[in-house]
Amino acid sequence: MAETLYDLAIIGAGPAGLTAAIYGGRAALRTAVIEKGSPGGQAATTYMVENYPGFPGGITGPELMDKMERQAREYGAEFFTLEASSISEEAGRFHIAAGGRNIVASSVVIATGAREKRLGVPGELDFRGRGVSYCATCDGAFFREKKVIVVGGGDSAVEEAVFLTKFAAEVLIVHRRDQLRAAKAVQKKALSNPKIKFAWNSVVEEIRGDQNVTSVVLRNVENDERANVHTDGVFIYVGLVPNSECVRGFVATDDQGYITTNEELQTSRPGVFAAGDVRKKLLRQISTAVGDGALAAIKAERYLLGV
Repeated sequence: MAETLYDLAIIGAGPAGLTAAIYGGRAALRTAVIEKGSPGGQAATTYMVENYPGFPGGITGPELMDKMERQAREYGAEFFTLEASSISEEAGRFHIAAGGRNIVASSVVIATGAREKRLGVPGELDFRGRGVSYCATCDGAFFREKKVIVVGGGDSAVEEAVFLTKFAAEVLIVHRRDQLRAAKAVQKKALSNPKIKFAWNSVVEEIRGDQNVTSVVLRNVENDERANVHTDGVFIYVGLVPNSECVRGFVATDDQGYITTNEELQTSRPGVFAAGDVRKKLLRQISTAVGDGALAAIKAERYLLGV
């Protein structure tokens, strides 16, 4: 059976990938989108997005991503629920191995995003799904009137801590520094919320429990004192790891695994572009991912035209 040749293959269906699909479809490119899970990426697990332009008062992450997906489909993008495992080039065409299939395209946008970084402490993996979570939107409702801990001090950690106050009786933010790194507007919400407490200059050393999480061991990084703190749940937001395993060795990455590109989002391999959180960049937001996706698709179109 003859293989279908796509003009553009997009690996990943978060904000960057879906935007690239919209632009690819509008440019009349035959576009394939390869996504191992549900479209939307991390943005689809965010309860409320308040800083995306055009939605005063905010919009839920799932709703925003659903709109992007529907728009991409309306412009003709074909979706494959498959996990890309590798990519190769042969005779000017790119072959993407995904779930036992070989998807062939003349250009590629890598938009595989990033995943949550783990703490790497005892108990973290043992209690995942039994009190340890990386998604407040997914699991927050299980902690009604309970005490939970949020680990981290950036935008995601603080935003999700505020969200958790809708359910939990108390939210303790554990941060290794003496002040938050989140945007000032986000900080203000947390600092003024009576349900949120803070453990400054502290790190989680161990997560304990029996059937479910019951406590964590906190260590103060200044005086090295340790304390066993009761909690019913631990939500972890300490950074990201790029989902670039399927393309490492095929395109250049930095020492952390982020794909390196030029200003036009061209990778080290002509015809292959990178967009969104998987590439090396200063700011990782839905708005910057959307910008990346638009530019990557336009550059892919020009690559195909030879200009």
